[in-house]
Amino acid sequence: MRRALLVSLVALLAALLLDSGLAAAQTPVPSLSIGIDSAETPQEVAVSLQILFLLTVLSLAPAILVMTTSFTRIIVVLSFVRTALSTNQTPPNQVLIGLALFMTFFVMAPTWMEVYEEALQPYLAGEIAQEEALARAAEPVREFMFRHTRERDLALFIEMSGGERPVDPSDVGTEALIPAFIISELKSAFQMGFVLFVPFIVIDMIVASTLMSMGMLMLPPVMISLPFKILLFVLVDGWYLVARSLLVGYQ
Repeated sequence: MRRALLVSLVALLAALLLDSGLAAAQTPVPSLSIGIDSAETPQEVAVSLQILFLLTVLSLAPAILVMTTSFTRIIVVLSFVRTALSTNQTPPNQVLIGLALFMTFFVMAPTWMEVYEEALQPYLAGEIAQEEALARAAEPVREFMFRHTRERDLALFIEMSGGERPVDPSDVGTEALIPAFIISELKSAFQMGFVLFVPFIVIDMIVASTLMSMGMLMLPPVMISLPFKILLFVLVDGWYLVARSLLVGYQ
Protein backbone atom coordinates (compact mmCIF):
# COMPACT_ATOMS: atom_id res chain seq x y z
CA MET A 1 0.00 0.00 0.00
CA ARG A 2 2.75 2.45 0.95
CA ARG A 3 4.80 1.43 -2.08
CA ALA A 4 1.86 2.06 -4.40
CA LEU A 5 1.25 5.47 -2.81
CA LEU A 6 4.92 6.39 -3.20
CA VAL A 7 4.93 5.37 -6.86
CA SER A 8 1.79 7.46 -7.46
CA LEU A 9 3.38 10.55 -5.87
CA VAL A 10 6.54 10.15 -7.94
CA ALA A 11 4.50 9.81 -11.13
CA LEU A 12 2.44 12.91 -10.27
CA LEU A 13 5.59 14.94 -9.57
CA ALA A 14 7.16 13.84 -12.86
CA ALA A 15 4.02 14.86 -14.74
CA LEU A 16 4.02 18.30 -13.11
CA LEU A 17 7.69 18.82 -13.96
CA LEU A 18 7.10 17.74 -17.54
CA ASP A 19 4.14 20.10 -17.94
CA SER A 20 6.09 23.03 -16.49
CA GLY A 21 9.04 22.27 -18.77
CA LEU A 22 6.80 22.21 -21.84
CA ALA A 23 5.16 25.47 -20.78
CA ALA A 24 8.54 27.13 -20.26
CA ALA A 25 9.71 25.87 -23.64
CA GLN A 26 6.69 27.45 -25.32
CA THR A 27 7.24 30.81 -23.56
CA PRO A 28 9.58 33.07 -25.56
CA VAL A 29 12.71 34.12 -23.68
CA PRO A 30 13.71 37.75 -24.27
CA SER A 31 17.21 38.28 -25.63
CA LEU A 32 19.54 41.19 -24.91
CA SER A 33 21.96 42.44 -27.52
CA ILE A 34 24.59 45.15 -27.20
CA GLY A 35 26.12 46.52 -30.35
CA ILE A 36 28.20 49.40 -31.67
CA ASP A 37 26.89 51.15 -34.76
CA SER A 38 28.59 53.84 -36.78
CA ALA A 39 27.43 57.40 -36.16
CA GLU A 40 25.76 58.91 -39.20
CA THR A 41 25.20 62.47 -37.99
CA PRO A 42 27.34 64.97 -36.04
CA GLN A 43 24.74 64.96 -33.27
CA GLU A 44 25.26 61.23 -32.70
CA VAL A 45 29.03 61.77 -32.51
CA ALA A 46 28.55 64.54 -29.93
CA VAL A 47 26.29 62.32 -27.80
CA SER A 48 28.82 59.48 -27.95
CA LEU A 49 31.61 61.80 -26.82
CA GLN A 50 29.45 63.13 -23.98
CA ILE A 51 28.75 59.59 -22.79
CA LEU A 52 32.46 58.76 -22.96
CA PHE A 53 33.29 61.92 -21.01
CA LEU A 54 30.65 61.11 -18.38
CA LEU A 55 32.01 57.58 -17.89
CA THR A 56 35.51 58.98 -17.52
CA VAL A 57 34.38 61.48 -14.89
CA LEU A 58 32.53 58.75 -12.98
CA SER A 59 35.63 56.55 -12.95
CA LEU A 60 37.68 59.46 -11.58
CA ALA A 61 35.02 60.57 -9.08
CA PRO A 62 36.67 58.87 -6.04
CA ALA A 63 40.00 60.53 -6.82
CA ILE A 64 38.29 63.89 -7.32
CA LEU A 65 36.47 63.52 -4.00
CA VAL A 66 39.68 62.60 -2.16
CA MET A 67 42.07 65.08 -3.75
CA THR A 68 40.03 68.27 -4.09
CA THR A 69 38.13 68.22 -0.79
CA SER A 70 38.86 68.07 2.92
CA PHE A 71 38.76 64.26 2.93
CA THR A 72 42.56 63.84 2.85
CA ARG A 73 43.23 65.81 6.03
CA ILE A 74 40.29 64.31 7.91
CA ILE A 75 41.05 60.65 7.18
CA VAL A 76 44.78 61.09 7.94
CA VAL A 77 44.04 62.72 11.30
CA LEU A 78 41.52 60.02 12.22
CA SER A 79 44.10 57.37 11.33
CA PHE A 80 46.62 59.14 13.59
CA VAL A 81 44.10 59.02 16.44
CA ARG A 82 43.70 55.26 16.10
CA THR A 83 47.46 54.73 15.85
CA ALA A 84 48.17 56.94 18.86
CA LEU A 85 45.66 54.99 20.93
CA SER A 86 47.30 51.68 19.85
CA THR A 87 43.88 50.11 19.40
CA ASN A 88 44.87 48.29 16.18
CA GLN A 89 41.69 48.03 14.10
CA THR A 90 39.35 49.82 16.50
CA PRO A 91 37.52 51.79 15.20
CA PRO A 92 37.52 49.75 11.97
CA ASN A 93 38.40 51.26 8.62
CA GLN A 94 34.74 51.36 7.53
CA VAL A 95 33.83 53.55 10.50
CA LEU A 96 36.74 55.94 9.99
CA ILE A 97 36.10 56.28 6.25
CA GLY A 98 32.36 56.78 6.84
CA LEU A 99 33.00 59.45 9.46
CA ALA A 100 35.54 61.15 7.18
CA LEU A 101 33.06 61.13 4.29
CA PHE A 102 30.24 62.68 6.30
CA MET A 103 32.56 65.30 7.77
CA THR A 104 33.75 66.04 4.24
CA PHE A 105 30.15 66.52 3.10
CA PHE A 106 29.60 68.90 6.02
CA VAL A 107 32.73 70.95 5.27
CA MET A 108 32.16 71.04 1.52
CA ALA A 109 28.40 71.72 1.67
CA PRO A 110 28.70 75.50 1.08
CA THR A 111 31.08 74.97 -1.83
CA TRP A 112 28.93 72.32 -3.46
CA MET A 113 25.81 74.39 -2.91
CA GLU A 114 27.48 77.26 -4.77
CA VAL A 115 28.39 74.88 -7.60
CA TYR A 116 24.77 73.75 -7.78
CA GLU A 117 23.34 77.27 -7.82
CA GLU A 118 25.89 78.86 -10.14
CA ALA A 119 26.61 76.02 -12.58
CA LEU A 120 24.40 72.95 -12.42
CA GLN A 121 21.01 74.61 -12.02
CA PRO A 122 21.48 77.10 -14.92
CA TYR A 123 22.87 74.30 -17.11
CA LEU A 124 19.89 72.02 -16.47
CA ALA A 125 17.58 74.95 -17.20
CA GLY A 126 19.29 75.47 -20.55
CA GLU A 127 20.51 78.96 -19.69
CA ILE A 128 24.24 78.26 -20.19
CA ALA A 129 26.31 75.91 -22.32
CA GLN A 130 28.27 72.95 -21.04
CA GLU A 131 31.66 74.69 -21.28
CA GLU A 132 30.46 77.65 -19.24
CA ALA A 133 28.87 75.32 -16.68
CA LEU A 134 32.17 73.50 -16.18
CA ALA A 135 34.02 76.79 -15.80
CA ARG A 136 31.51 78.04 -13.22
CA ALA A 137 31.62 74.75 -11.33
CA ALA A 138 35.41 74.86 -11.07
CA GLU A 139 35.55 78.33 -9.55
CA PRO A 140 34.10 77.55 -6.06
CA VAL A 141 36.26 74.41 -5.79
CA ARG A 142 39.38 76.36 -6.81
CA GLU A 143 38.53 79.07 -4.30
CA PHE A 144 38.25 76.46 -1.54
CA MET A 145 41.62 74.96 -2.47
CA PHE A 146 43.27 78.39 -2.64
CA ARG A 147 42.14 79.19 0.92
CA HIS A 148 43.86 76.07 2.29
CA THR A 149 46.97 75.94 0.09
CA ARG A 150 50.27 77.36 1.27
CA GLU A 151 52.02 79.79 -1.02
CA ARG A 152 55.27 77.86 -0.75
CA ASP A 153 53.65 74.63 -1.95
CA LEU A 154 51.92 76.42 -4.80
CA ALA A 155 55.15 78.17 -5.81
CA LEU A 156 56.91 74.81 -5.98
CA PHE A 157 54.64 73.37 -8.66
CA ILE A 158 54.45 76.63 -10.61
CA GLU A 159 58.25 76.80 -10.65
CA MET A 160 58.62 73.14 -11.67
CA SER A 161 56.13 73.63 -14.51
CA GLY A 162 58.23 76.47 -15.88
CA GLY A 163 55.34 78.90 -15.77
CA GLU A 164 55.54 82.60 -15.09
CA ARG A 165 54.82 84.13 -11.72
CA PRO A 166 51.02 84.49 -11.48
CA VAL A 167 49.53 87.91 -10.91
CA ASP A 168 46.18 86.72 -9.54
CA PRO A 169 44.61 83.33 -8.71
CA SER A 170 43.06 83.03 -12.17
CA ASP A 171 46.58 82.72 -13.63
CA VAL A 172 47.26 79.55 -11.62
CA GLY A 173 46.44 76.35 -13.48
CA THR A 174 44.36 73.67 -11.83
CA GLU A 175 47.05 71.08 -12.62
CA ALA A 176 49.41 72.97 -10.27
CA LEU A 177 46.79 73.90 -7.68
CA ILE A 178 45.58 70.37 -6.93
CA PRO A 179 48.96 68.80 -5.94
CA ALA A 180 49.87 71.93 -3.97
CA PHE A 181 46.57 71.66 -2.10
CA ILE A 182 47.19 67.97 -1.38
CA ILE A 183 50.62 68.42 0.17
CA SER A 184 49.32 71.39 2.17
CA GLU A 185 46.55 69.20 3.54
CA LEU A 186 49.04 66.44 4.37
CA LYS A 187 51.26 68.90 6.25
CA SER A 188 48.31 70.17 8.29
CA ALA A 189 47.24 66.58 9.04
CA PHE A 190 50.74 65.60 10.21
CA GLN A 191 50.93 68.67 12.44
CA MET A 192 47.68 67.64 14.12
CA GLY A 193 48.95 64.07 14.33
CA PHE A 194 52.06 65.19 16.23
CA VAL A 195 49.92 67.06 18.77
CA LEU A 196 47.74 63.97 19.17
CA PHE A 197 50.71 61.67 19.81
CA VAL A 198 52.35 63.75 22.57
CA PRO A 199 50.03 62.91 25.53
CA PHE A 200 49.87 59.23 24.62
CA ILE A 201 53.66 59.00 24.33
CA VAL A 202 53.92 60.50 27.82
CA ILE A 203 51.62 57.77 29.15
CA ASP A 204 53.70 55.08 27.41
CA MET A 205 56.92 56.47 28.91
CA ILE A 206 55.45 56.61 32.43
CA VAL A 207 54.12 53.07 32.21
CA ALA A 208 57.38 51.72 30.75
CA SER A 209 59.46 53.44 33.46
CA THR A 210 57.19 52.10 36.19
CA LEU A 211 57.39 48.53 34.89
CA MET A 212 61.18 48.71 34.62
CA SER A 213 61.50 50.03 38.17
CA MET A 214 59.33 47.12 39.38
CA GLY A 215 61.42 44.62 37.45
CA MET A 216 58.50 43.53 35.28
CA LEU A 217 60.51 43.47 32.06
CA MET A 218 58.57 40.64 30.42
CA LEU A 219 55.21 42.47 30.59
CA PRO A 220 54.52 44.56 27.42
CA PRO A 221 54.05 48.23 28.40
CA VAL A 222 51.39 48.65 25.68
CA MET A 223 49.13 46.18 27.45
CA ILE A 224 49.18 48.32 30.60
CA SER A 225 49.11 51.75 28.97
CA LEU A 226 46.21 51.00 26.61
CA PRO A 227 43.46 51.27 29.26
CA PHE A 228 44.95 54.54 30.55
CA LYS A 229 45.08 55.95 27.00
CA ILE A 230 41.45 55.08 26.39
CA LEU A 231 40.47 56.50 29.79
CA LEU A 232 42.29 59.77 29.08
CA PHE A 233 40.74 60.01 25.62
CA VAL A 234 37.25 59.48 27.04
CA LEU A 235 37.73 61.91 29.95
CA VAL A 236 38.79 64.79 27.69
CA ASP A 237 36.05 63.91 25.16
CA GLY A 238 38.64 63.19 22.50
CA TRP A 239 36.36 62.64 19.53
CA TYR A 240 34.69 65.99 20.14
CA LEU A 241 38.05 67.76 20.34
CA VAL A 242 39.37 66.08 17.19
CA ALA A 243 36.21 66.80 15.20
CA ARG A 244 36.11 70.40 16.42
CA SER A 245 39.76 70.97 15.53
CA LEU A 246 39.20 69.60 12.05
CA LEU A 247 36.09 71.70 11.42
CA VAL A 248 37.60 74.88 12.85
CA GLY A 249 40.55 74.47 10.50
CA TYR A 250 38.21 74.97 7.54
CA GLN A 251 36.38 78.02 8.87
